Amino acid sequence: MKSTKKRISVSFQKWLLLIVGIAFAVTVVFLWSYQTKLFTDSAENLLDLYIKDVRQDINDTADKNMLVVAEAVATELNEAYEITSEQLESMLAKYNVTEINFVDTSGIVAASTVAEYVGYDMSMGGRQTAEFNALLGSLTEYVQGFQPIGYDGKTYRKYAGVALAYGGYVQIGYDEERYHEALTTAITEVVKNRHVGEDGFLIVTDGEFNILSDRGANYGQHVSIMTALTVNVEEIENGAMFEEGIYIGREVTVDDETKTEYAFERCFCMFDELEGNKIIAIYPYSEAMVSRDVSLKVFTALQIAIFGALFALIFILVRRLVVKNIYKVNHSLSKITEGKLDTVVDVRSHVEFDSLSNDINATVDTLKRYIKEAEERIDAELAFAKAIQHSALPSVFPPYPNRTEFEIYATMHTAKEVGGDFYDFYFIDDENLAFLMADVSGKGIPAAMFMMTSKTIIKSLAESGMSVEQVFTYANEKLCEGNDAGMFVTAWMGILNVKTGKVLFANAGHNPPLIKHADGTYEYLKSRAGFVLAGMEGVRYRKNELELEPGDAIYLYTDGVTEATDLNNELYGEERLYNVLAANKDADTKTICELIKEDVDKFVDEAPQFDDITMLALKYNGQEEQNERADD
Repeated sequence: MKSTKKRISVSFQKWLLLIVGIAFAVTVVFLWSYQTKLFTDSAENLLDLYIKDVRQDINDTADKNMLVVAEAVATELNEAYEITSEQLESMLAKYNVTEINFVDTSGIVAASTVAEYVGYDMSMGGRQTAEFNALLGSLTEYVQGFQPIGYDGKTYRKYAGVALAYGGYVQIGYDEERYHEALTTAITEVVKNRHVGEDGFLIVTDGEFNILSDRGANYGQHVSIMTALTVNVEEIENGAMFEEGIYIGREVTVDDETKTEYAFERCFCMFDELEGNKIIAIYPYSEAMVSRDVSLKVFTALQIAIFGALFALIFILVRRLVVKNIYKVNHSLSKITEGKLDTVVDVRSHVEFDSLSNDINATVDTLKRYIKEAEERIDAELAFAKAIQHSALPSVFPPYPNRTEFEIYATMHTAKEVGGDFYDFYFIDDENLAFLMADVSGKGIPAAMFMMTSKTIIKSLAESGMSVEQVFTYANEKLCEGNDAGMFVTAWMGILNVKTGKVLFANAGHNPPLIKHADGTYEYLKSRAGFVLAGMEGVRYRKNELELEPGDAIYLYTDGVTEATDLNNELYGEERLYNVLAANKDADTKTICELIKEDVDKFVDEAPQFDDITMLALKYNGQEEQNERADD
């Protein structure tokens, strides 16, 4: 049966003949707005380009000058037999710096002009201090921007460091006054000959908008002296372009005599930060818009009638006959994209939209079928992945029936089908048992893959005979390689000598374990945790040790235990974990893990599990237990 519905082309031709008389004004307004925006954007890009160029030149000059000073200090220290704080103090005035620090090959401040810095570990102060430890490697010099220091987060300094010939590095620092003094010469040289366009220019101010780049009459005065005061510059965001009346000088000729006349002129302005200062770029509005005005006049003269009417006609017709129906289709599609796949597209005004609606509905039906099939396939693959992951962890308990010097038990309950937590234990030799608890950032498949990689690397390094701190140090380097996803691992690893009870351990940002003493009391193990694995290259880890007496035990866990959350968004917490263990001091290793899991489930009630819950309990029985077993 032949369709009686109209085609869009027929309706469009009819309306095209009826609406030929649309006025030219619409085109003029549109073109004016478009051209204004176009040249405004062009002016903004130009100002941004000039600011970036000036900032780079000033920073390069300041950094280069500061490195010259740092290299001079390093040269003098390279010739010294011993570097002391008193020696550094005597060099402050000579090199006109605020602070000098000597950092040894371990990343510790060994001498400083600031007494409280001596003994400070540069790797513990966050990114600001840790960046300089690259000078302990292949880097020979490094300059850092003006920023809060890692020591207290309040004091601002700009530092430059140079590696010393016999190891370690020297670090010089500028406070705000000294740094601004160092910038003054560079600012004047870089800015004085710069122009934005023909009549525009750049100036540099301090953080309070007092002018630094002009040593003439305006030097040291507030930038408002050059403006019409229509805008409060202190309320404008960095990098945002704004308009202001600026005092501009232009050369004019009067009676064959050339002179400069100054007047306030509408200008585009932009400023940005420069180590506590402001770079301000100024571009006259009339100069920015001169091309717009010429272009608009020419175009308007050529297209004064037909183009304007045709443009308006197409806009209205498309809106009425096409866009309106497209909006209806898009409204239905928006519901579909939100996941409401039972939505039916029903736009039937023309043959074309009738066909489009049918095609969309058929596509959605096919999509629903594919989604169902994909869900079933993914569920099966995730179940298989979960089985593989669990098979990679020790799961037979007791794992060493003939070894009675200790008891060990571990469990892992993932928040998703697969997780990022893992535990491990294995004998390095006949006397030393390595045991490990770790938590990979994130969840799901990515965390599981990173978990398998981490587990394999750590075990390989441990079985090679490395000490526990070396295992973490080398594992960190390997895990940082190609870690584009930015994942990291918290880990606690111990090596138990089953004959003596001595445990050598290292902590990479993991939760502190609980120690149970033979008398049944528990306490959290107090030790300084190192940085997480895969978080940053060049981190070195410390070795710690503790002595286990027969009857003592260690309980390891991930933050899925202490950060389990109930329906009121309250955390399970370390105190509740301690109380449960203290109330069950006679429980064996398996029972401990089961009791904690039961208590966590009771606490969260119906709240969903957001993180993996992994635990490991190890009880030390002592060598006598093994000897008695051998005698039997």
